[in-house]
Amino acid sequence: MTTIFEAIKDYLQMQLDNEPKNPLHVGEVMSCWMYLALMDEATIFIQIGLNSTNDDKVKEMLEQSLKQCDSQGKRFKDLLKKEGISLPPTSEQRPNSDPNAVPLGTKMTDDELMNGLSIKTVTAVVHCATAASQSIRNDVGLLFTHCMLEKMKFGSSLKVVMRKRGYIKVPPYYYPPGIPKQ
Repeated sequence: MTTIFEAIKDYLQMQLDNEPKNPLHVGEVMSCWMYLALMDEATIFIQIGLNSTNDDKVKEMLEQSLKQCDSQGKRFKDLLKKEGISLPPTSEQRPNSDPNAVPLGTKMTDDELMNGLSIKTVTAVVHCATAASQSIRNDVGLLFTHCMLEKMKFGSSLKVVMRKRGYIKVPPYYYPPGIPKQ
């Protein structure tokens, strides 16, 4: 049975094959540029995280996200270069360091790392959804949709780990007035 995501992908791919390649409009350029900047900034956060933790599961999640950021960043760099658009400035890559050599007052806790990674993942999903819905060119919309689905899949596994470790920040529960007491 075909899933909704496969149907959307097949539809967009079919439309992509017959579509004339107009230049990107300013919204598409801005969305691509911002997403690439987001991936580059997330990469730096992840590198800092890898230099801060000794927890194997946290490292595994950070490495998965780093691999995804690198892959998605490359796709957007290739698109922007092909379209003749300059790339956003990026921060310097962080060298590897021993987490035990980082002073306690400067390194992030595993809880902070996982919540920061979660926030960056959610931000990426929302950005992709917005950009996909605003894209005129199907290839751009498909690129954002694909990246969004990748981030959503990663976010699901991240949430499982965060819940298991007690890292999820839960807002207060809402009990509407007049709700029956049980």
